[in-house]
Amino acid sequence: MTISSVVNEKNNNWHLTMWLFLCLLFCLDRGLVAQDPSKPVDDRPNIVLVMVDDMGFSDIACYGGEIPTPNLDALAANGVKFSQFHNTGRCCPTRASLLTGLYSHQAGIGWMTNDQKTAGYRGQLNRQCVTIAEVLGDAGYFTCMTGKWHVGFEHGVTPANRGFHRSLNLPAGGLHFSNQTGPKGGTKLFLNGEQVSREDPQFNPPWYGTHLWTEQGLKFVDEAIEEKKPFFWYLAHVAPHFPCMAPEETIAKYRGKFLGGWDRLREDRYARQIAMGLIDPDWKMEPRPKEIPAWDDLSKKQQKKYDDMMAIYAAMIEEMDRSIGNLVSELKNRGELENTLIMFLSDNGGNAETGISGRYDGEQPGDPHSNVFIGRCWAHLNNTPFRQYKHYNHEGGTSSPLIAHWPSGIHSTGDNDQWIETPTHVIDLMATCVDLGRANYPTVIAGETISPMAGQSLKPLLTGVGEFSDRPLFWEHEGNAAIRLGEQKLVRLGINGKWELFDIAKDRTEQFDQAEKQPEVVKAMSEQWRSWAKSVNAMPKPSKAKKQK
Repeated sequence: MTISSVVNEKNNNWHLTMWLFLCLLFCLDRGLVAQDPSKPVDDRPNIVLVMVDDMGFSDIACYGGEIPTPNLDALAANGVKFSQFHNTGRCCPTRASLLTGLYSHQAGIGWMTNDQKTAGYRGQLNRQCVTIAEVLGDAGYFTCMTGKWHVGFEHGVTPANRGFHRSLNLPAGGLHFSNQTGPKGGTKLFLNGEQVSREDPQFNPPWYGTHLWTEQGLKFVDEAIEEKKPFFWYLAHVAPHFPCMAPEETIAKYRGKFLGGWDRLREDRYARQIAMGLIDPDWKMEPRPKEIPAWDDLSKKQQKKYDDMMAIYAAMIEEMDRSIGNLVSELKNRGELENTLIMFLSDNGGNAETGISGRYDGEQPGDPHSNVFIGRCWAHLNNTPFRQYKHYNHEGGTSSPLIAHWPSGIHSTGDNDQWIETPTHVIDLMATCVDLGRANYPTVIAGETISPMAGQSLKPLLTGVGEFSDRPLFWEHEGNAAIRLGEQKLVRLGINGKWELFDIAKDRTEQFDQAEKQPEVVKAMSEQWRSWAKSVNAMPKPSKAKKQK
């Protein structure tokens, strides 16, 4: 061997060694190999829970709606969709159940955030519950939340003292623009537990909240990446809750698109739901209630007003979907999308508050100084094809979309017509996070006995591995009540209402009451509901709920 060949071989070996060394450094930096040989790579998924506010069951395109939601559609097509996922029917209780994995009364929020001086109605998360952030934080996750809190901020219960390492939040909701005035114009903003100006330069004002919550959350994600920790992010959108408002250029795109009216648009949504396999064609869509006028009976002036109200609402949905697209693309840019579970849901059904006429106040309805509620007529469209609305325990009040996307964990067929039909509930999200995060759910903290989780992990439904057990599901809010056992559902409208019994497999739209034909079933199920209500502090109820401020 010549001297030159020996030198060349040494050079080649040196270059190969350096190349391998640089590859190792890259992998260590990206967390692709363990930095400590005795410590395995943390392969647990990041988890992002995205909840929107007051959005109906059929408002997004992949659940039958006419409002384009391409980013949510893409998550659904490449993940899974649930056709029978349920919330609690109201904002505060759903948030309490999501955060704690308990029925809301167990967590202390059976109604809203006013303290009713009864265990199930203290208006704040109690110390017999833990939040997902507290459990996952103890398991090594970086935890953050952005958006609407509304589980007792005024009582001192904040994201900062319930397990979230980082937070940008409103005490409740209702604020969409940094320069907003009107009924919610005085709403304050808090960063990591400290009040900050809505005009703080770090938020790049003027801002629209739907985008602020996502942009700030991504900054928190960067901190998690820097610390080489998996992250849990609770993104609680304020939209599309009243007062409905959105950027004018987005609203303008939808003016005139709802002049077909709620009667025709509801039929169109129902037809799409049947075509996509979401709704059984044997389930009869609820007829328009007599209190809601036929669209064709309205004057042209009335039609134009209602069209503009829905255009504002639709613009809020579009802006929300755009923020989802930003979230997904930025996680992908950071190399985090593949092992991130994103779950998207709504806190209750469409909102019929303010009645038939809704509200349409302001010089330019939809701008930061206006006050718009879409009212009952459009809420009837939001919840197609179901009965009732937010507040109630009929399907229109408690049914929510649930989309789950997790590329490395969910092996989607890419079939848009496939649905997970298993009845599930917001109480299941805590158990899912504990399971996937390989966390320990505590039994005692600081001498307080912690209520056991009420839900169960959705992992078997997401991955197709394992069993998801049948169990009863329960609801109670403002005297409205329900229990579901298998395919039978017993539901009551108001504390003095009569029980109705429905076969959900044949009649999920709750059109054909079987109570008179099966009184023994009504008796047994109502007794089971009553036993549950006592066990979770839904009973005894306060003598009279004080009006929520």
